[in-house]
This record gives sequence, C-alpha cells and structure tokens, in this order.
Amino acid sequence: MNKILELFDEQFVLDFLRREALSFYPEWSEITAAKIRPYKKMIWTTTYHVVLEFQTTFKAADGRTAVIPVICSAHSDEPRELVLNSLRYLEAHNFNTTNLTVPRPLFYSPHFRAAFYQGLQGENLFYYIKNNDFNEVEKMVRLAAQLFARLHAVPLEAGESFNVLNSRIKTVVPGVEFIYREMAGRYDKRYDADLQKIYNYFITTEEKFLATSGGKTLIHGDAHPENIIKTGEGQIGLIDFTDLCIGDPARDIGTFWQQLEYKVGVKANNYQEAVRLAEIFKEGYASVSQRPITPDFQERIDLYYNWTMLRTAIFLFLKHDCQPARGEELLNTIKLRLGF
Repeated sequence: MNKILELFDEQFVLDFLRREALSFYPEWSEITAAKIRPYKKMIWTTTYHVVLEFQTTFKAADGRTAVIPVICSAHSDEPRELVLNSLRYLEAHNFNTTNLTVPRPLFYSPHFRAAFYQGLQGENLFYYIKNNDFNEVEKMVRLAAQLFARLHAVPLEAGESFNVLNSRIKTVVPGVEFIYREMAGRYDKRYDADLQKIYNYFITTEEKFLATSGGKTLIHGDAHPENIIKTGEGQIGLIDFTDLCIGDPARDIGTFWQQLEYKVGVKANNYQEAVRLAEIFKEGYASVSQRPITPDFQERIDLYYNWTMLRTAIFLFLKHDCQPARGEELLNTIKLRLGF
C-alpha cells in the first residue's frame, strides 16, 4: 500500500496531528477531530503528489473550541521541506502585516516527505473573478501589488538559495528538454522549430539579466489569482510556496499580469476589465515598490508574460484531455508578440 494513503484515514490523521501538531498550539489542550479535504490527489503505486486540508478541531481546558485548517503538501519526488524553510524565512523576517499575510509554518514529516502549515481561510481571487465581483477583484488586485512589492523587498541573507532549480526558465520543472521531447513525440515534431526559437529567446534574455550581481530578489515563482486569498475585509494572503526562489522580480509581475488577464478575459469573458485590472496591478506595484516601469523592466515583464502564456499553451497541448487547437492559438499569439 502506498504510505500516503495513511493521510486519508481520519483516525490516523487525528492521532498524527495530536502527536505532531498540538505542541504548536499551547493555547489548546487537545485535538478532538480532523476532517480531511483533498485539494490534489495524484497517487500511483509508490509515488504521489497530494495537497490536503485537515479541518482540525482544537479544544481548550475551559471547553472552548476552534477549527483551524492544517495544510499538508506532500510529494514523493520533490523536497517539500523547502516550503517550510521558505515560510520560516518569511516569518523570521516579520513578513506578515495586518493586511498582508502568508501561512504559518508548522512541521516537516520526512516519512511522508510532506510540509505541514496552518492554512489561510477565505476564497481566492479566482473565485471573485468567476462570480464577476469586480469591485472585490479590484480591491484584491491593489493589495496583491502591495504584497508582491513587500515580498520583493525581503532581505536576502548570504547562503540562502531556496528552490534553485526554479530560479531560471531553463531549469523550471519539468524542464525545457522534457517539453521538447514530449511535444515532439505527441505532435510529430510539428512545433519543434517554433518552441526552440521561443525558448532560446526566453533563456538568453533572462540569463543576460541574472548574470548581473544586482536586481535579483526573493520571488514567489507561481504568482496567479488562485494563490491570492481574501482573509478578511481589506486583507489578503499569499499561498503555495513550493516555487519560492531568488530571481528577477519582473517574473512575478509578468506571470501575475498574464494570469490575471487570462482569467478575467477568457474565463470571465471580459477583456476590457482584464486590461484595466492588469494596469492597476502594474501601476500599484511600481508605486509601492518604488521600482519604476522603465523600458528595461517592461521588457523583462513582457518576457515572463509571454513565458507564462507559453506554459499555458504547453499544458493545453499535453494534458490528458488535450486541446491542441487552443494551444496552437496561444503559440501563434506568442510568436506575433515576439515578432517571430
């Protein structure tokens, strides 16, 4: 039996959290229940990739109770300990404010290769986009600009590297060579020339910036609307720190900008609103970070905007229920944007 299945057994989880998590909450005397809510469940014979929420009921000596979400991110082949290290680093540098927060780190389980942390409660930005609540979307986008500006200002200490593979386009999982191989095999090398030309441009442009000693910051690495959570009125949080690394801050801006436009324009079918919100985000970030949108910075933002669009196209080409026509449409859009 795959060992990760133990985390889908409520009695096992209850005993496990009593043993491993209770000590992080001295204000509570016991854990009385743990309801399992899977977000991602990819389990094979011996390998796995799961994200679970345990709605954990804590009880105090005076009878008071509270339900606190404990999140588990586990991967049999990738080091989820990096997630805990990232959250601990942000905690040590006093990242959280009254209106901008990240999850609270708890503990790492070597047995499950899993990071456990206290989740943020609330709906994500994409929820409000889907419900066409653009007043709320605008508020969250403005706060997201502040949040990324704050993240990019976190001091970098000597020796800290975080997720090194994720810091460059050429090494981001699953890797450029994997994409070439899968696309060539699936589509009889039809897209090989285009992909190689585009990726060569992306990698060369990025390496030119990263080769300099200045300008790099801590970046989230996976900035999109589903990772922005409304935690209260005028309050948001940022989740999913698997890809935190040191890189070009323009990557978070370009990635979030593209995904915001895509979610609002395509998913909510409101292209005018998509452009307006993206501009609010970009201008808000420039103002708070005091990092003006110079021609050089805009060029790098565009680089990551186009790269994120290409990642979406590759996903459409290669997913189980693939959509090659939609993937090719995005690929052609990228070529047009790059003048290829």
